[in-house]
Amino acid sequence: MTPLVAVIKIGIDPVFHLGPLAIHWYGVGYAVAILVALEVALPYAGRHGIPRAKLGAISFWTIVMGLIGGRLFFDLQSGAAYYFTHPLETFAVWQGGMAFFGAIFLASATLLFLAWRMKVNFWVLLDAGVLFAAVGQPIGRIGNIINGDILGYRSNLPWATAYSNPHSFAPELGVGYQPVAAYEALVILLVLGFLVWMRRRGVPDGWVGIAYFILYPLTQFGLFFLRNPVNVPVIFLGLKQAQLTSLGVLLLGVPMLLSAWWLSHRPAGGSALDLDQPPAAPS
Repeated sequence: MTPLVAVIKIGIDPVFHLGPLAIHWYGVGYAVAILVALEVALPYAGRHGIPRAKLGAISFWTIVMGLIGGRLFFDLQSGAAYYFTHPLETFAVWQGGMAFFGAIFLASATLLFLAWRMKVNFWVLLDAGVLFAAVGQPIGRIGNIINGDILGYRSNLPWATAYSNPHSFAPELGVGYQPVAAYEALVILLVLGFLVWMRRRGVPDGWVGIAYFILYPLTQFGLFFLRNPVNVPVIFLGLKQAQLTSLGVLLLGVPMLLSAWWLSHRPAGGSALDLDQPPAAPS
């Protein structure tokens, strides 16, 4: 192996202690990401017609179901058979392991159900939800950078990261790797900037959400070419699991969203996806 010339060396322990309490930087990143993202998503939803009295329950259940979806999708990708024989580890998030696509899927389904149940505009909720995701993701990736659990191939680039703490998740200590978690944080910040630009251009409700469902899979499809196959194995046709999921979202999920948006905005009348609007008067 070529000796390291100049890389970023990270020796932080992924776990720190406050007395007997063990706290994971990964969990701290998630908590901060949620709090900051709520400061963006809740005011946005309130400004666009969602009653404040309903936002607390909507945000709570969407976050809970998003976390559950992220963990379950990770379990599914990692080998569901293992968790059938080790059920107590199904939700062992402190050991690391969240798949963001799973969070997106279950959180979106939760928003759809709550829009129907509470009679509010689903498309406003979707826009607020993806802004929540795009704000929170880069913050959450700080925990991944500390953990060393989202890495690329070995590298001697000046911004490669080498880990020295034995509790890190890096495949080998002292070896430089492409910091894919940092790449993803930067790319999602660009996506966030584009979504904000779209919103300021006055696009209809729902288009910010649909744009995210196009852009996020594209970022994952590209970034996973850099992911180290030691951590993320190739599944089919030279592609990894997240890349196959990305293709599924682009080929199936996005057309379904576009069709639903078109149906809910037909001149003929209202839709179950736009429940804050009264039904059209009979002709």
